[in-house]
Amino acid sequence: MAMRTTPRANAAARSLRALVWVVGLCIATGCHDFSIDFSGDGDEIRIFDDLYSVSIVDDDYAVTVGYYGAAYWTADGGDTWKRGRTATRTSLYNVSMADREHGWAVGQRGLILRTEDGGRSWTPQANPKKDEGTHLFAVTAIDANTAWVVGEWGTRIRTRDGGKTWEDRSFAVSEQHPQFVWLAPVEQERVRNGQVVYDDVSVNDIQCQRAPGTRCWLIGEFGYIYYSRDRGETWLKSRVEGAVEVPPIPIAYNRLEVPDAYIEQLRYFAHEVKDDSHLNVAVSGLVSADEIRDFGDPEDPSELFEILEARAQDARSILEDAGVSSDRVRFRGQPPWDFEDYLEDDPQFLSRYLEGRLNEIGGVFVSVLQNPILFTVRFSDDDKGLISGLGGVILQSEDGGETWAYRKIDRKQGLFSVRAVDQRAIAIGEKGLMRVSGDGGETWGVPHEGALPRIFTYMRDIDFSPQGRKGFIVGQGGRILRTLDAGFEWKQVLPAPGGDEA
Repeated sequence: MAMRTTPRANAAARSLRALVWVVGLCIATGCHDFSIDFSGDGDEIRIFDDLYSVSIVDDDYAVTVGYYGAAYWTADGGDTWKRGRTATRTSLYNVSMADREHGWAVGQRGLILRTEDGGRSWTPQANPKKDEGTHLFAVTAIDANTAWVVGEWGTRIRTRDGGKTWEDRSFAVSEQHPQFVWLAPVEQERVRNGQVVYDDVSVNDIQCQRAPGTRCWLIGEFGYIYYSRDRGETWLKSRVEGAVEVPPIPIAYNRLEVPDAYIEQLRYFAHEVKDDSHLNVAVSGLVSADEIRDFGDPEDPSELFEILEARAQDARSILEDAGVSSDRVRFRGQPPWDFEDYLEDDPQFLSRYLEGRLNEIGGVFVSVLQNPILFTVRFSDDDKGLISGLGGVILQSEDGGETWAYRKIDRKQGLFSVRAVDQRAIAIGEKGLMRVSGDGGETWGVPHEGALPRIFTYMRDIDFSPQGRKGFIVGQGGRILRTLDAGFEWKQVLPAPGGDEA
């Protein structure tokens, strides 16, 4: 049976990361108490509940899902919307339609729903994550039979038979994984015996091209950005460009402070990243082989541990004095003062830890942690893609996802979704935030006056038809906005704005 990791260093934050979607959706306004009315057999929408995802098949057909099992569909380009029958009160986080009839929706506690009538009715499907209660954050339909689903605990599952069976391809921990050393002894033993222990990471979104396309992309915590050229058979890790990094700074034998000659180098590093609040900084102490020999007594390595901590702390003080806020500095490879707790079940624990701290010359290593909270990844063709996230984060790729570069907007609010259409790009987020780009995501600005109604609640998802002219935005309170001109102007169509143009 596969197990989840329980890294001790991450235990306190685990429950928050498990609900990253909920945090994002409620960050500005809080979750409301509305609920879907399941009474009656009709398809009238009686209560307009929060919508989290929309999937557009063509200019006429679209499906959207959201809070408390909400599911709506339109067959007339958004003029009218009807309620689908999901028979669940579980929130649905994402929907993806392969065509007008077939699609999937996913949500809390391992829920996967399948529709074969265009969203009018939905049927739950058994899958490996249901019994585990794993939250599922996104689904992408490649064709009527093939789809990928991602979620917390490194979830990646795939079906190739319409959802009758699901193959578990989730991220797992190996002995070479950086979290292996922090696993509980029983979990370490499972890994050594070839059993699966899931990675403690949330995978927040995935996109695959509809057939016959073969490209896929996914994003998650801790810089988990991957791409595939074979519909997910193999995944390659992407690289974020422009990251600032300081080569290991040497510190002499048994000395604790960063040498004066390198302080200016750290200050320059701090200057380069201090305004990028979505980036954290990793600081790691390093020791030489001589220091391990002289101070790393296997019975009592406290002197060596003190050297490692002091070096990291000195570098941290320099960075903070130069303008990097303390809550953005993370210590990596902190000494395991409780190492004796591990030795009975893992006799090599201490030697493996020290091997990871070994450097030719002792010192300190400082680098950027690529760990913004990312919500959406979308490609408009094989090469051009965008990612949006918290703190106004935008990433752009022009090589199919192999490399990414940060792009700046003028706000630090969360951007929950992004799309490109006709060489333009649109990003939406909390408190009615919208930003637009006229060059495919290179630069960003505010929409023109009157481009959309005044909105003070979040907009969660945006999608365009394959033809590119028609699109929808969905968000809080069942609000649906529609564009007929590739996103230059948006009008509210749900709830009916009462006499306004629909």
